[in-house]
Amino acid sequence: MTVRVRSITFDSKEPYKLARFWSELTGLTEDPDDINLPEHDEALLLGRNGSPNLLFIRVPEDRQVKNRVHLDLTPPDSDPATRDAELKRILALGATIVEDHRRPDGGGWIWLADPEGNDFCLERGVWGG
Repeated sequence: MTVRVRSITFDSKEPYKLARFWSELTGLTEDPDDINLPEHDEALLLGRNGSPNLLFIRVPEDRQVKNRVHLDLTPPDSDPATRDAELKRILALGATIVEDHRRPDGGGWIWLADPEGNDFCLERGVWGG
């Protein structure tokens, strides 16, 4: 017997706002039968095709150290220009660059933080780069 990942959970000061950022980033949507509201202590985005949900839970404390787990995101194709265009969109949503590890050959990645400081990376749309 094995288990499957149901949700990836983010601690958050403002779950509703952070869920909106991640919804714009990933295209994931809330449950139409249980919508997210600003006053709720949790906000849920539904995964697609068996992928995990993203769950945002209100906590009182700020992030203390670097995340031990983070998401690696890729654009829909492997063109470095697509990744760079996606980076511009992500920054406009409110993310910040932590470190830029892009290489001249188009490989590499960008280490980013969401509006509450949670780490994630934007990679090229192929493995190995």
